[in-house]
Amino acid sequence: MNPAEFANIARAEESFWWYRGMRRIMFRVLDPLVAARRFRRALDAGCGTGHFAKVVAERYALPVVAVDFGYQGLEYGRCLGVPHLAQADIAALPFPEGTFDLVLSMDVIVHFPRGVESQAVRELARVLAPGGLLVLRAAALDILRSRHSQFAHERQRFTRSRLVRLVQEQGLRVLRSTYANSLLLPVALAKFRIWEPLMRKAPASGVRPVSPRLDRLLYAPLELESRWIGWGRNLPIGQSLVAVAEKK
Repeated sequence: MNPAEFANIARAEESFWWYRGMRRIMFRVLDPLVAARRFRRALDAGCGTGHFAKVVAERYALPVVAVDFGYQGLEYGRCLGVPHLAQADIAALPFPEGTFDLVLSMDVIVHFPRGVESQAVRELARVLAPGGLLVLRAAALDILRSRHSQFAHERQRFTRSRLVRLVQEQGLRVLRSTYANSLLLPVALAKFRIWEPLMRKAPASGVRPVSPRLDRLLYAPLELESRWIGWGRNLPIGQSLVAVAEKK
């Protein structure tokens, strides 16, 4: 990821509508999994600032090891007091096979060149214990590539079938896959495919403060989607993808 984006994320991660909404969705996915299984140790692979790892550890009283290739993000994690931080390439993890019961990776594999992401997922599967769960989130649909995508050094986006196939090729059994951030898709299409091409501006971060009223307005569709997903229902299209898979 573009190292310059870590500062933007660190400023916005607690309160920005997208981060709050996507956390809400992820917890509606994770809550029943954690309630039904006993996880002893988790890995956040590609943790960024470590904020999500910290929130997961606190929410579930679960030790979470957080690793990232970028030392800039880890510096923010240290300031947050994230206890278990390490610099590592998720395509070559420094952990023995079967170390973790739960492996999380949020919007990381999109930063690998197409074809190389399989090595990263292979490593995530390797460090996962038998019966353990892998939870992946990835940006969806090439048509939604934006100025922000370019700024963040996003190299690819996924369809559900390609993400599912990628996970299955590593010997994992997919339990669930759904799109997310779906209700705002028309707005995203208009912005990324019409407005941005017309403006012809240089790549720039999309993680920028908005007015409190607009923040609430943009958060509301994600909160609504979180309820739908929390009821065990999937969404057929969206800006993000979530997959949950089990190691046999």
